[in-house]
This record gives sequence, C-alpha cells and structure tokens, in this order.
Amino acid sequence: MGVKVYERILDLFEAEGINTLFGIPDPNFVHLFHLAQERGWNVVAPHHEESAGFMAEAVSRMTGKAAVCIGTLGPGVANLAGAMMCAKVENSPVIFLGGQRARITEQRVRRGRIQFVKQSGLFEPSVKYAASIEYADQTDEIIREGLRRALSGTPGPVYIEYPSQVIQEELDVPPVLPPNRYRLISQTAGSDVVAEAVALIRAAKQPILLAGHGIHTSRAGQAVRALAEEMACPIIQTSGGTSYIEGLEDRTFPYGFSPAAVDAVVKSDLCLAIGTELGEPVHYGRGRHWVAGEAARKWIMIEQDPTAIGVNRPIDVPLVGDLRAIVPQLTAALKDAPRTPTAELAGWIEQDAARLAELAASAPSGMSPVHPARLIVEATQAFPSDGIMVRDGGATTIFGWTYSQAKPHDVIWNQNFGHLGTGLPYAVGASVADGGNRPVMLVTGDSSFQFHIAELETAARLNLPLVCVVAVDYAWGLEVGVYKRTFGQGSLETGVHWCTATRLDKVAEGFGCYGEYVERDADIAPAVKRAYASGKPGVIHVAVDPKANSEEMPSYDEFRTWYAEGMQ
Repeated sequence: MGVKVYERILDLFEAEGINTLFGIPDPNFVHLFHLAQERGWNVVAPHHEESAGFMAEAVSRMTGKAAVCIGTLGPGVANLAGAMMCAKVENSPVIFLGGQRARITEQRVRRGRIQFVKQSGLFEPSVKYAASIEYADQTDEIIREGLRRALSGTPGPVYIEYPSQVIQEELDVPPVLPPNRYRLISQTAGSDVVAEAVALIRAAKQPILLAGHGIHTSRAGQAVRALAEEMACPIIQTSGGTSYIEGLEDRTFPYGFSPAAVDAVVKSDLCLAIGTELGEPVHYGRGRHWVAGEAARKWIMIEQDPTAIGVNRPIDVPLVGDLRAIVPQLTAALKDAPRTPTAELAGWIEQDAARLAELAASAPSGMSPVHPARLIVEATQAFPSDGIMVRDGGATTIFGWTYSQAKPHDVIWNQNFGHLGTGLPYAVGASVADGGNRPVMLVTGDSSFQFHIAELETAARLNLPLVCVVAVDYAWGLEVGVYKRTFGQGSLETGVHWCTATRLDKVAEGFGCYGEYVERDADIAPAVKRAYASGKPGVIHVAVDPKANSEEMPSYDEFRTWYAEGMQ
C-alpha cells in the first residue's frame, strides 16, 4: 500500500525535527491536520492566518529550525501575505503551505470561480522560493527544495501549494532522507581563514563581539558564550539581538543606548560580528559611533550567506558558514592562549549597572495615569528570570529599550520589518514551542495589541502561562508625537486617537483570560504576580499618560539615526 501525499509531507518535515503546525484547515488540509495530531504534533488553529504565520515564525526563533503554517485556498492564503513579508525581512525560515483548487478548475475559461485566484505568482517577491506540487511524485523534491532554500544562505520563507486533486494520491517511496543527505548543514570555515581570524583576535587590544539576531534564532548562545569568555571582551547587542546570553549578562550592553556600549565601540580595534547583517540600526558598522577608530579597526564577520560579505562595509576576515559550526572552531583555536580581559571591561560593567539603577530610580513615579517609563521599570522588574520576553508597539518599545530592568535569555520582537501586531501571536507561538513550561511576558502598546486580540482565545484554549502588560493611551502614541513635532502642539492629530471607553482587561475576561485594570505604578507588579498565579493567560490594562507617551520617548534622537535616508 502506498503513502498518501499528506503523509509524505509530514514525514519530510519530521525528518527536519518539525512537529508543530499552525493554520485553519480546509478540505485540502483536514487529512494532514488529523494525521499530525495522531502523531503527537502540536496542531494550533488561530483566528487569523496572518497570526498563524507569526506564530510559526516565533517557533522557528525558539527552536532554530524551520516552522510550518498553512493557509486555505484563496482568502486564507491571502491572509498569509503580511506574515510572509515579515518572515522575509526578519530572515525567518517559515514554510507556508497553501491549498488550491483542482487544476481542471483553474485551467477552464470561466468567470465567477469560488475562492480562486492564481496564488503562487502573487507571493514570489515575498519568499525565497515558490512552487506547486503539480504531480504526486514531485512531493519529495519540492518539499526538500523548500527546506533547502529556507535554511540556506540568509534564512527566509518559502511558499508551496498543491491543487486539491494531489493530496490524496499515493506514492511508492523509500524512507525519508536525513537533512545532511540533501542539503548542506553545519558548514565550517576553512582552517586558513580561521587561523587568520584567530591571529587578529590575539593581536587586538580592545576587541568587541557584536551579537546579532542570528545568535538567538540559531540557538547558539552557549557556543557564543564560550567564545566570548576566551576573548574576554564586552558583548555589544544589536537592536535585533537583545536576548542576553546566559552567563554574559553583566558584560552585555545595547548598541547606541548604553554609554558603555558607545565607549566600547569607539575604543575598539577589532569587531567580531556574529549573526548580524550590520544594518541601519548599527549604522552599517561604519557610521555614527563607528567613525572614530575606523581606520585602525579590523573586522571579522561570521555569515552564512557569501553574497552578504562586504556589502554594508568592508570585512577583513570573512568566515562563511553556519555560525553554530564556526564559533566552536574559533573557540577551540583560542584555548591554548586565551586573552586577558579588556582593561576597561570591569569599568564598563560597573557603568552599565549604575545606568540601569539610575533609570529605575529616575523613572517618574506616583503619576496617575502611569508614566510609560515607570510602567517599563515596574513590569520588567516583575519579569520572571526564566521567562520569555515578547515586545510589540511603537512608543512602548522605545521606552522599553532604555528603561528595561530585565535581561531575558529569550526575546522576540519584530525589529527589521517593524510590523505592529506581531506581539500576541509571537507570544503564543513562543509558548507553544516551549511546551508552556516557562512564563511568557508580552509588553505592548494598546494599538498594537488590538491587531490580533482574538488570539487571547487561542492562549486561553491552550492554557498558556502568558501575561500581557498593555500600555494604554487610547492612541497611536508614536504617531501622535510625529504630529506634534511636525505641526506643533494643538494641531490636528488626524486618525491617531480611538475610543477611551475600551477596557482591555474586560475584553480579556470575555475570552476566558484573567484581566486587571491598573492606573497606579505601585499596582503593576502585584497585578502581574496575580495574573501568573491565576492559572490563566492574563491582560494587565495599564493606563499611561498620553502626553508623556508621545513627547518624552527616551533616546529618540538615537532611534531616528536608523532612518538616515542614505546619509550612512
């Protein structure tokens, strides 16, 4: 007896360690969903396909593997579009599966066909690979090519569809191949370039390690920790790489937002960049804080995509391959002669600790509504040390960069694309990937939170340990600030305010979650504690001062330098 196409698709994904599926099933997928649940997969149906894509993206970030979500033919696939674009810009290897009408229907010269549009061509610009399984015996080659493209070079999404007549066909196929039999994995760097990089590290007096988003998404934190300890240098976080590596928290400083980070960058004579594109938020590694010392500073870059080398700035030693393989190469080569700690390291650690303490002390307190800086301080001080942090929102995130008192080992937010509304789906996906074992905190603004607020029901259905701390000013706070800076105080603020009668804690209760309303900063941490203790997903509606939220954003001048519009 042969293997059904949908069975083979699951077999191929299981060979890659994938066991989670997001989406809303239709006739093309009910057999696949049914079998996946029988096999013990996590099968999660959200309330919107875009949420499914964001949830899958969070799983890929938490597992270091590709993730899968599906869309029903026509409107379901259309709803995936935003998540596809986001995954492309965020470099997330998500496999988007789409259903389609039978090809006999597609090829007829007819009008008025139900739930039909030619899908694949619409999404080709948003993915690394788009294909259709036209014949059952193409299943292996197309699914494998999708995985190969998603995980090779710069990771990213792919789109694969199949017409309805294919899914029930049977195949006579051999056992599935392990990944290393059909795609390159664990690519190391050549011994000659590793030796060249090691020589630069040993010669450096003030090296820094620039830690990007890719360290977290490849789950390589502990390997990077071993290398950082051999280098005995500070860690500079990119804005996308804000997960703290366990054991290196005290010597890790956010680029641009910490005087210690700026001083370390200015004084550095070597930068080892890992898991970063060297994009606009780090001024391409050559503008702003990098200008001083540029002539003498050497650069080593670990990058999986060879076409990325030297694009944003010249690189002295490129190490092309999988950082999970290359980082241990460097660590092993440095072990026989480890560096002594950078002279200023202890001072930078003390300076940054003092900065955080000063921010916690100076954030305005006693206000009602709450000052957003104080909300961040109180919420992040209440963040469980073993938790997963998820961020969303405009002004709320900007306050968070500066005032956060937590140093989470897993942070998920949408840095490159800036897609608001990802927070709640990310939080659900991250918790599903974790098996619901660790507490999750989402810190978000109210406008962003309402994009996919229906996923509170998904969180309640799955009984996830998730608390959402929502800064509520009943406005698009960042955009209110733009109006004020552009047209002055008292000008029209068209389209950025909404109903002040909305109570997000009550909405949460309606979805079966725990809800609390807070308007004093002293009540935030106790509310967070009660929410976790409730045994339900929780929403803390925190009323924040709208004037402060739109006018007092910290480090805003630094943030605006990301958008230098060709000046860098």
